[in-house]
Amino acid sequence: MKRQTFLTIASMIALMVGVTATFFPSLLLVSKGVFPDDGVKVWMTEVGILLIVLGVINFLIRKHPSSPTLFVLFLGNVLIQLGLLTVEVLAFAKGTITEISGIIPNSIVHVVLAMGFTYYIFRMVPNKNPQSVSL
Repeated sequence: MKRQTFLTIASMIALMVGVTATFFPSLLLVSKGVFPDDGVKVWMTEVGILLIVLGVINFLIRKHPSSPTLFVLFLGNVLIQLGLLTVEVLAFAKGTITEISGIIPNSIVHVVLAMGFTYYIFRMVPNKNPQSVSL
């Protein structure tokens, strides 16, 4: 798959989840077996906004050439996916998330996206511009 296609798919996933979390936080949380109070809904809405922004950024950079900046952005995406995966698995283990069906699809998406961003990090062509910042 071309990097541009991967970024388009990754951005659409972030946008869809972000819109759901922003505008329907209870729906997202109840699907995980979490019955949120108003404070939890606020946090879910904030996470949703962050995911929307991440989706927009990933969409806008999808045609950019390899660069130190793109490397850092992809590394950040890997860390986000691994962080979200860790939080969800620990929340399920602790009993905060009570529905396994609420973490299995997300866990698969987090792993696939982390692997995809990692793959494209290793496929980046070094920038031959002597003015560029080194990694």
